[in-house]
Amino acid sequence: MASTAPVSMPVMSAGDAMAMIGTKLPNVKGAMTDAKARAAGQDFEAVFLNSMFQSMFTDTDGDGPMGGNGATGIWRSFLTDEYARTFAKAGGVGIGDEVYRMLIAKQGAQS
Repeated sequence: MASTAPVSMPVMSAGDAMAMIGTKLPNVKGAMTDAKARAAGQDFEAVFLNSMFQSMFTDTDGDGPMGGNGATGIWRSFLTDEYARTFAKAGGVGIGDEVYRMLIAKQGAQS
């Protein structure tokens, strides 16, 4: 019988995640409001999640009304984008919160 040991995911900081996908923290000029910093964190997380979701659908041809034709790729891009935005808005996986904290800390250091 196969073992069903839990799989642990490595903890990754927002800086590590940004470096992984080739993004740097924006240079914060002027005062960034709390709402703008939260939105930037959420947007970054949505982009990251979208990249992850797109890789899940690589090399899969679906059945159904759009399976196997040219519209599949377009439909999937809209679907993964919406999934990513919904996940990020609901709290995501924590990357957005870390980006928010880094933006606020960077702003405080520049003051």
